[in-house]
Amino acid sequence: MSTPLQSVQALIFDMDGTMIDSMPWHAKSWVEFARRHGVTMPAQEILARTTGRTGVECMREVFQKPLTQAECEALVAEKESIYRELFAPVFSEVAGFRSFARAAHARGLQIGVGTAGDRHNIAFAMGHLGMEPTPAAMVGGDEGLTGKPTPAIFLEVARRLGVAPQRCIVFEDAPFGIEAARRAGMRAVAVCSTHTPTELAGPHVMTAVRDYEELAQSNFLETLDVATA
Repeated sequence: MSTPLQSVQALIFDMDGTMIDSMPWHAKSWVEFARRHGVTMPAQEILARTTGRTGVECMREVFQKPLTQAECEALVAEKESIYRELFAPVFSEVAGFRSFARAAHARGLQIGVGTAGDRHNIAFAMGHLGMEPTPAAMVGGDEGLTGKPTPAIFLEVARRLGVAPQRCIVFEDAPFGIEAARRAGMRAVAVCSTHTPTELAGPHVMTAVRDYEELAQSNFLETLDVATA
């Protein structure tokens, strides 16, 4: 006999590639950053190795040598400054995200953000998105937690929201994030902005969609058993 699904209290969103259509610009920023530092690893390989990891973890992965915390932080600041400069003029959300988040909130669901991005990238994204209401909890990759695929970031979002992990649904665009949701004991929705449904598959994945417009058309929110207390 299967265990019934827990009613849902919160939706937790990854940021890059899930809330905002930023991954092409992260790729471009890695190309420029690698050029400046003589890194020969191709941008697509860098993305595959780093997406979902914290900035410090990313730099140690890219340079493949011991780096101090301070060295990593300086490199992260440089790389992310390039990214924000490139993306700002063409900033865009993943189609339908803001309206989907508003609709979810109106149905009584709490909204959280769990990203490996640092506080500067979070402020950049939230400033451009202008979400109303703002997420009830936001956890970034520069808060001392391990990055994805470990579940630490998502579990901290749930803790701050005061919601049990099994009552959360994670929205993710990357394999490391999908795996982090599984390890956290959370269900997931695969947002296929940068990966295929096959690459984002898992027993805990409820559905795979291109964007939130497609999710809204499927009446996803209406199918959820939303907890009332």
